[in-house]
Amino acid sequence: MSANETTPRAPADFEKAAVGAQATVATFNEETPSLLRRVQHLLHVHPTAIPALVLVLSVAVFAMAGGQRFLTAFNLSVVLQQVTIIAVIGIAQTIVVLTAGIDLSVGAIAVLASMVMGKLAVTAGVPTPLAILIGMAVGAACGAVNGILVTRFRLPPFIVTLGTWYMVFALNLWYSDSETIRSQDIGETAPLLQFFATAIPIGDARLTYGSIAMVIAIALFWYLLSMTAWGRHVHAVGDDPEAARLAGIRVERVLMSVYIVAGIVCAFAAWMMISRYGSASPQSGQTSNLDSITAVVIGGTSLFGGRGSIVGTLLGALIVGVFRNGLALSGVNVLWQDFAVGALIIVAVALDQWLRRVSQ
Repeated sequence: MSANETTPRAPADFEKAAVGAQATVATFNEETPSLLRRVQHLLHVHPTAIPALVLVLSVAVFAMAGGQRFLTAFNLSVVLQQVTIIAVIGIAQTIVVLTAGIDLSVGAIAVLASMVMGKLAVTAGVPTPLAILIGMAVGAACGAVNGILVTRFRLPPFIVTLGTWYMVFALNLWYSDSETIRSQDIGETAPLLQFFATAIPIGDARLTYGSIAMVIAIALFWYLLSMTAWGRHVHAVGDDPEAARLAGIRVERVLMSVYIVAGIVCAFAAWMMISRYGSASPQSGQTSNLDSITAVVIGGTSLFGGRGSIVGTLLGALIVGVFRNGLALSGVNVLWQDFAVGALIIVAVALDQWLRRVSQ
């Protein structure tokens, strides 16, 4: 055999085994999602769809049950006024819940800020615009305390804000001496504090500046959460903080900013609270924290973070307002009104759990 000739190579064992084997490529049958699964995915992508549908249905039901009284322009404008404060405080609650936290101190912060504004402007003679700014600063400081305890000390948001709720409430009673600042005194000394109570008559309806400010605040935070890097970071931190950290997001800074902004929003709601009630009382807004959580949950924001919207919170507040107003016009006892709202909360949380299975 010459040097240029090679000896044929014997086939290996695996090559022998492959002789005569089928050459077809494996295929996988994709399961067609059921109608229920498609609906589940749609609602997961659009969390405001359910509260929007519930709001429309509740208006239709109470319009039939309550007769002409419910659908009057005046009554609907009253519902809008009734939910104004809760919707604004709900903004603060929403941005915290989006980070998988919760803030039980929002109502107490709003009441403390309202007392600071009222006492400084009416009792201490501080110019009203400056008193409002100081009240805003108090709200920001309370939010900063929450943020520091959550980010620096790694304490659970529920425990932190439960503690600061009691602390802020105690400071509120101490600072105010448990005394209410009367509406007459505010009207004479600091009428700017009652600015949001000014109403614009539109036919039979009465649209207040507070309601207009609420809509503007909702639009502003919708833009911030949907169209800015800050909003995307808030959602990312709530969805998976470790993944957000690996992506370069400064999680602690985002959380700190969220709690400070929430405190400022609560202080803004305090100004609206004075306008709405006419006076500044240390006993006002006692259930604002729970009412804001109710609006957030019914509005479709997940308590586990990462999913929800400000518009949903507005819809949630409107649903509660429509239910209370419609049941009251129908002659239902206030106890059963609370029962109905509680049932709504349970159903909303159950739906949230169901929708979360899409991402699992």
